Amino acid sequence: MPSGIDLVIFDCDGVLIDSEVISARMLVAELARRDVHITMDYVAHHFLGRSYPVVLQQIRLEFGVDLPPEFEIAYRANLLKAFETELRPISGVRRAIEQLRTDYCLATSSSPPRLARSLEITGLTDLFEGRATTASEVEHGKPAPDLFLLVAERRGVAPDRCLVIEDSENGIKAGLAAGMRVWRFTGGAHLTALADAENAAAGAARTFSSFEDFFRIEPNLQLAAT
Repeated sequence: MPSGIDLVIFDCDGVLIDSEVISARMLVAELARRDVHITMDYVAHHFLGRSYPVVLQQIRLEFGVDLPPEFEIAYRANLLKAFETELRPISGVRRAIEQLRTDYCLATSSSPPRLARSLEITGLTDLFEGRATTASEVEHGKPAPDLFLLVAERRGVAPDRCLVIEDSENGIKAGLAAGMRVWRFTGGAHLTALADAENAAAGAARTFSSFEDFFRIEPNLQLAAT
């Protein structure tokens, strides 16, 4: 039977690569140097799945602090340095993508340079050549639907034939607002403690914590065995 899905759209951070804990830790540390003190929980609630301009806006509104350009330079430099030694792909994600029978792509709030280096470090670059779109290409990032709608348009697929794989509530909201089917992946280190939480699904149709379960949920997405 057909699955009704013609395009799988993967978020990057927390879905393809296990980066969110590293990013949150570095952001908390960098802000503390500016006397802006936040917790990991604060990052998860306000910043997960959002672009850097949203971070700037939130810090301005909440703390009355305008972060200068050199803050972003320092944060990104320290983050990429940490990525070089700590960043890993999510277990099983390459195998799952290689076994997809449908078209697929990537849609992320990360900046193009960060995305490119993240994929290089984790050995996933080859899977997403010509298949990656970032929030820098739309006016409104997640939770607005713009990014996902742009991706669907580029791949020539109707929104209701798309499946979004997201980890963040903002990303899930964006997928749902785009009229797409959404599954939440909770296998990243940053969501381990939330896997059994009451709000773990965040509105997503399905929740899964391992890519070993990906085709068990929807077998029709997998290539037939040869």
